[in-house]
Amino acid sequence: MKRYRREDENSYALGITLTFELLKYAPEYARKVYIHSKMQEGESLDKLLMLCVECNVPVEYGDKPFNILSQKENCFVIGEFKKSHRDVTGNANHVVLVNPSNAGNMGTIMRSMAGFNVTDLVIITPAVDEFDPKTVRASMGAVFHLNISVFDSFEKYSEAFHGRNLYPFVLKGKKSLSEAEFVKPYSLIFGNEATGLPDSFLEVGTGILIRHSANIDSLNLPIAASIALFAATKGDF
Repeated sequence: MKRYRREDENSYALGITLTFELLKYAPEYARKVYIHSKMQEGESLDKLLMLCVECNVPVEYGDKPFNILSQKENCFVIGEFKKSHRDVTGNANHVVLVNPSNAGNMGTIMRSMAGFNVTDLVIITPAVDEFDPKTVRASMGAVFHLNISVFDSFEKYSEAFHGRNLYPFVLKGKKSLSEAEFVKPYSLIFGNEATGLPDSFLEVGTGILIRHSANIDSLNLPIAASIALFAATKGDF
């Protein structure tokens, strides 16, 4: 076993909570569960082992995988899974991330998406690895709730899903978020953490501006995406 690399076939859910999410929501991708010698016996372990039996996932005991894969001293369970996508669908609402570069940010956005029940994520490359264990950990397992499709350009995404209502979030947006009405099926589009969306997106759909005070220069990407998701789904709950 080696440290995770992007080109690997499998990735890892580090921790018992993430492993539970894997086994509950993406059992078809689960390959093995590793259990550390310090994992305490009790109800949580019993539930985990029972779920492994139900999902026909083998269990391996030992500390070596943890020394290789995890930098966290309190990580006593690892779920190994095959990297594979459930593709987004045309009738669903999408979050589109254009060239995201930070694993923690992507994972946090995944968690917000699951929280607001917008479960279709589109990633435009180049981008951070959506299956990096850091991304999986930051998502708190929300990655296993999502449908994900990856495109190498926004134009190819638009061709595959034409006729959608597009809402790029840009500083020169035509409408403020408080004025916006999101018509389904919609795509909420966000740019890179450092540069945002290029000006070419001013010609795409309806540009949206999230207004804020002069006390800050800008909102970070996960917060902006979470605010947008709240606004877009406020009539759904």
